[in-house]
Amino acid sequence: MTEYDEFLKKIGIQFKNKELFDTVFIHRSYLNEHKSLKLEHNERLEFLGDAVLELAVTRFLFNNYNKPEGEMTNWRSALVKGESLSTEAKKIGMDGLIKTSRGESKNVGKARDLILANAFEALIGAIYMDQGFEPAATFIEKFICYKIKDIVDNELYYDSKSKFQEMAQEKFGITPVYELVSEIGPDHNKVFTVSAYIGKNKIAEGQGSSKQRAQLDAAKNSLGRWDEIS
Repeated sequence: MTEYDEFLKKIGIQFKNKELFDTVFIHRSYLNEHKSLKLEHNERLEFLGDAVLELAVTRFLFNNYNKPEGEMTNWRSALVKGESLSTEAKKIGMDGLIKTSRGESKNVGKARDLILANAFEALIGAIYMDQGFEPAATFIEKFICYKIKDIVDNELYYDSKSKFQEMAQEKFGITPVYELVSEIGPDHNKVFTVSAYIGKNKIAEGQGSSKQRAQLDAAKNSLGRWDEIS
């Protein structure tokens, strides 16, 4: 039994279209080093999977909770954020299966997590294309929506940027600002680093695949240091 067979057994899916399944694990950088291979990278499947994921999670929350729209929007954001997806990708064993360039394979931390989160969305897109919406939604409910109790019970759905602003304004009467430190990598796979400031004091840095995500990470890291700065 190959690693891919074991993976399929773990997630309980059998693909009719093997080429579609194989594409899930092909990162764009891999094709840059294997130009002769007539393969497609996983970004189109990722694009599709992102939409399927949002719809399936939205339907799950709508069917199971009678809460205000704004509150459920925050819950959904917590479920589908990149950190959540990369964690699940690692749990189900995707990390060792993804094909990248030699350079990308050395990446760790947030850069690697971004690749994993994107591959997880690509997997959802492939399941949808191969078997339809309901099997994809079943997969999403099993591997993503199960987290909702922990998210709600521990209030993990709060927007870290809004929370940091609220606390900074209450304590210091100042709205935090964010400054871009760097952006590294090709256009399709950039990593942004941002610093969060209260006044002239730098509180923490954050990283992400966009400036917005980097700001959220910087705010989260600032909240983690709140006892030191307050």
